[in-house]
Amino acid sequence: MNIPLLAGTLSTVLFAVGMLPMLVKAARTRDLASYSLGNLVLSNLANAVHCVYVYNLPAGPIWVLHLAYVLASALMLAWWLRYRETGAGARNTAAGRQEGSAAGIPARTTGEQP
Repeated sequence: MNIPLLAGTLSTVLFAVGMLPMLVKAARTRDLASYSLGNLVLSNLANAVHCVYVYNLPAGPIWVLHLAYVLASALMLAWWLRYRETGAGARNTAAGRQEGSAAGIPARTTGEQP
C-alpha cells in the first residue's frame, strides 16, 4: 500500500467535496455579493500560473485536486460576472435591505427599538 498516494487521494476527495456546498449554493441562489472580484480574479490567475508547476509533476491526485480548484474558481468568477446585476444580492440591496443581512431587515429600521 502506497501511503502517500492514499493520503493524496483521500485529501483530494475531501477538498473537492468541501467545495461542493459553496458551488451549489452559488448556482442555486445566484447571490455572489459576498465574494470579492479581486479575490476571484487573483485566484484564477494564481491557478493558471500554478498549472505550469502541477502539470509538470507525475500524474496523480494533485492533478485532480488542482483541476477541481481551477474549475471551481473559474465557475465562481464566471457566475460573479454574470449574476452581479441580477443576483439575490442586487435584489436585496435594491429593496432597501442591508447587503449580507440574513434576516432581510430593512436598513431604515436597523438599530431601532420597538
